Amino acid sequence: MVKLRSSPVDAPDAHALLAEYFQIRTEGFAVQGVSYRTTFPDPAAFVPPAGVFVVLDDDEGVAQGCGGIRLIPEGPLGTRYELKHLYLRPSTRGRGWGRLLVEELERRAREFGAAELVLDTHHSLEAAGALYARTGFEAIEPYNENPNASRWYGKAL
Repeated sequence: MVKLRSSPVDAPDAHALLAEYFQIRTEGFAVQGVSYRTTFPDPAAFVPPAGVFVVLDDDEGVAQGCGGIRLIPEGPLGTRYELKHLYLRPSTRGRGWGRLLVEELERRAREFGAAELVLDTHHSLEAAGALYARTGFEAIEPYNENPNASRWYGKAL
């Protein structure tokens, strides 16, 4: 059974997962002739109640995925948290673990008093877009100027 646990975003296993994620994104954008700007997250942004970062461990206790939420400026619905850095190692995809991560992060956002959960992504991440749609996110107007994003989603909580 997989386990979701809170982790500092700069813990060795979390950092390794983020480095893999950024490398895959950099390579994927290069194929499209687009550059990807890598920015490792500020650890303070993922410390409760400002946010939280979670790592997903497989049945053997090996870190296989991660994601976090962080408080951002209020939106039209009130308190707003942003879903960031959702990643699963490619070999683990298709098992429903992405949904587990999203649902856990949504639960934690609710506990922090969020009225809305938002995220940005790139149109080339089709599986991610499908996951967000399956978990109730809908397209919204851009709420930031992330140069790596081409789509923005939100969900009222």
